[in-house]
Amino acid sequence: MNYARVGQFLARLDQMRPVQAFLEAFCAAAGVQRAECLRLNLVLEELFTNTVKHGHKGDCDAPVWIGLTRSDGGVHIVYEDKAPPFNPYARLSEPVVDTTVSMRKIGGLGVLLTKELAASRDYAYLFGRNRIRLTLAAA
Repeated sequence: MNYARVGQFLARLDQMRPVQAFLEAFCAAAGVQRAECLRLNLVLEELFTNTVKHGHKGDCDAPVWIGLTRSDGGVHIVYEDKAPPFNPYARLSEPVVDTTVSMRKIGGLGVLLTKELAASRDYAYLFGRNRIRLTLAAA
C-alpha cells in the first residue's frame, strides 16, 4: 500500500505541535504502527528543531516542507528547508561506545539519532533548499 502526504510549516518552534499533528494524521491514514510513528516523530522533531535553532538561529517565517510516503519498504521522509546549506551527515563519525554522556561534546546526538533510526539517508542542496531524504524501514 502506498500513501503520501506533504505539509508546509513555518520555521518556528511553536509549529512543532502542527508538525506532530500532521505526522499523526499521516500515520493513522497510512496504517503506520504506533512504535514506528514514535520513531518518525523523534526524527522529525530533531530535524525541525535543528532547522529553527541552528539553521535559522531562531524562529522565522521561512518555510519547511515535509513529505511522507508509506510503501511496503517503510516510510520515506523528504524534509526540506531554506536555511543556509548544511549537510548534517557530512562530518558525522561513528559513536564511541565507551564515551559517557558527560564526556561527549555537546550537540550532534540528535543527528546521530536520525542516522541510526534511518535505514537510508541522503542530503542535497537544491534550488536554495536543504533536502534530507530518509527511509525508516518497516518494523
